[in-house]
Amino acid sequence: MIASINNLRFHYAGTDEPLLDIPRWSLAGGEQIFLHGHSGTGKSTLLNLLAGMLLPDTGTIDILGKRISTLSARQRDKWRARHIGVVFQQFNLIPYLSPIDNIRLASHFGGKADATARAQQLLGSLGIQTVLFQRPAAQLSIGQQQRVAIARALINRPELLLADEPTSALDRTNRDAFLSLLLEQVAHNHTALIFVSHDLNLAKRFSRVEALADLNHAGGRH
Repeated sequence: MIASINNLRFHYAGTDEPLLDIPRWSLAGGEQIFLHGHSGTGKSTLLNLLAGMLLPDTGTIDILGKRISTLSARQRDKWRARHIGVVFQQFNLIPYLSPIDNIRLASHFGGKADATARAQQLLGSLGIQTVLFQRPAAQLSIGQQQRVAIARALINRPELLLADEPTSALDRTNRDAFLSLLLEQVAHNHTALIFVSHDLNLAKRFSRVEALADLNHAGGRH
């Protein structure tokens, strides 16, 4: 089992009602889940809890058999870098670093040896030309930045990949191309994927589709 949740409750400071109340939920190795819900219902919060960037008020989250709430903040950062990849909505590439250096930085945080060769292999498999490997990320097209973001998320061979609405700002052509690349790569690496979006047009690409409202007994009230 890659991830499991039991009796999870979470609320933000200044609010009385929980945003999330999830009795039980799990994710198996290599499974690809499309998780949907309206804005403000707690989708990103759930990803942050799974990544160990937030901790639950009560209940447990286990990732690869590790109860992440028992780890210190520093330990959680290391654990996340080594076992969890994240693709952000805005990609969050460092604009003045090249694709290779953006990816190598993620590898460094994961405690890996020099990852230049694997970074080059990943970029090549994603259709990035060699001439672009050392160009500042800010000079790449949106489609090229998408590919670099996928490569960075996969560089440490994570068992779990979290994608937080990465297609919400893309037009249909770029959206479909990005999703195809992402699904191809996670299948190739047998990586479990939680893909969060409000765009139900993408759901048909996934074998498991879940609404956060069906999992969350708090009803997503913020």
